[in-house]
Amino acid sequence: MNTFQDSAARALQLIAGADSMLLSIVARSLAVSGLACLIACSLGLALGAWLGVSRFAGRGAVITSLNTLLAIPSVVVGLVVYLLLSRSGPLGFLGWLFSFPAMVLAQAVLVLPVCTALTRQVVEDAERAHGEQLRSLGARGLLRSLLLAFDERYALLTVLLACFGRAISEVGAVMIVGGNIDGFTRVMTTAIALETSKGDLPLALALGIVLLAVVLLLNVLIAAVARWRGAAVDRGELMRGATA
Repeated sequence: MNTFQDSAARALQLIAGADSMLLSIVARSLAVSGLACLIACSLGLALGAWLGVSRFAGRGAVITSLNTLLAIPSVVVGLVVYLLLSRSGPLGFLGWLFSFPAMVLAQAVLVLPVCTALTRQVVEDAERAHGEQLRSLGARGLLRSLLLAFDERYALLTVLLACFGRAISEVGAVMIVGGNIDGFTRVMTTAIALETSKGDLPLALALGIVLLAVVLLLNVLIAAVARWRGAAVDRGELMRGATA
């Protein structure tokens, strides 16, 4: 049996047998990414909705900067957060470096511009389509952004799923600020890198399979939400046509 077949067979055994180390790493990965997305998306949805309806001097520069941050490498985010949390950094007093909170912070910083930029685009497109009607009804500022965001809730749900996928699949930031400490800060992506370098291919492959399964599930959910959104729009148009 060749190396790939042997590693794949043992990887499947680890998954089927619910290996304790495997489950621990997966659970920690989901916890870090889930909490980071909760924090980042809470801010990103609000900021994006506000940017989508607001008009002010320098807005174009803000949007350009935001779109630039979409492509920022995760290792750069990790470096910035590392410098902030280091003993000589402005947040060094927290003592978070090489800990769970540090990884959450790094992923939140990484996800925030993604959520903000995508939300801004969704709300701005809705503003072009329905903004004039809402203004004629007296909706201004915050109320208009909330109404538009609610109307585009299916699209924003796909934004949240995309943000979680971005968080759970990154490796650079959490490795820099978390230190990849066994039992404390080791997540799926960092464990895959470490176990591969150590030659423990079955565990690395098992983690890779689980990570791919999570990403596949996210894409299935995004497709389901998109289909659900389309069905909801069709039902709304049908009802409006029936009452016209």
